[in-house]
Amino acid sequence: MHPVIEREQLSPNVVRLVIEAPRIAKVRRPGQFVIVRKGPGAERIPLTIADNDAEAGTITLMIQAIGRSTTELTNLQVGEAIQDVAGPLGSETHLLASGHAVCVGGGVGTAVLLPIVRALSEAGVHVTSVIGGRSKEWVILEKELTELGDVVTCTDDGSYGRHGFVTEALKDLLDAGGVDAVYAIGPVPMMKAVSNLTLPYAVPTTVSLNAIMVDGTGMCGGCRVTIDGETKYACVDGPEFDAHKVNFGELADRLTTYRPFEQQALDKLGACATTEVKS
Repeated sequence: MHPVIEREQLSPNVVRLVIEAPRIAKVRRPGQFVIVRKGPGAERIPLTIADNDAEAGTITLMIQAIGRSTTELTNLQVGEAIQDVAGPLGSETHLLASGHAVCVGGGVGTAVLLPIVRALSEAGVHVTSVIGGRSKEWVILEKELTELGDVVTCTDDGSYGRHGFVTEALKDLLDAGGVDAVYAIGPVPMMKAVSNLTLPYAVPTTVSLNAIMVDGTGMCGGCRVTIDGETKYACVDGPEFDAHKVNFGELADRLTTYRPFEQQALDKLGACATTEVKS
């Protein structure tokens, strides 16, 4: 069992959990993830390790409540526990050695971006983080990222920071020149837009693919993606890939495979939570 040590609500549907996982905390690298299972019969969910404390034996997970399983995880309180945490899995991030990196995060993708920004900053790379949300309440980790470099904050409705999409702020940075690499993590349409934007500038661009995963070892094949015309497995070959080689259309289609079943499970969870039991 992996007890929850700390819990923090970052946005209306994103929660930060610090859990005990001493063996993972000792060896985890930026870009790697774990697969968690809340309890018997629960779904296996891949989650990026946002931070680790080897001395305390803890790892940090930032979870967005979308379906039934993620909602159940975000409902966990301090003192409760996750039964299974397997990892660290996946390949670590290939970090820029020097120069200027722009890290673009959309929504909960900002949480996945945090360990990359931290590792780049610690290596002496100049980092500009471009983060976004629908409105101010959906912007997360701005304070933490500001401690590691420059930050441009965007909101769709203009309620905070710059009015507009993260891609618009990224274009301004690219036009100004001096960008040596871009890391983008967020919804598939956002990552695709970033990839299309950086291609004419010939700026190396890395994305983290949120493909469907089950076992995290490449055995099930559920996370297969097409990279430069070849089949790769996000759990072992990734989850990070060269954005300019990703077949985003195929990835988007595959992510909808289980959507009706996910909605049914979420509806049942809501029914259970609201049904009044009469004696």
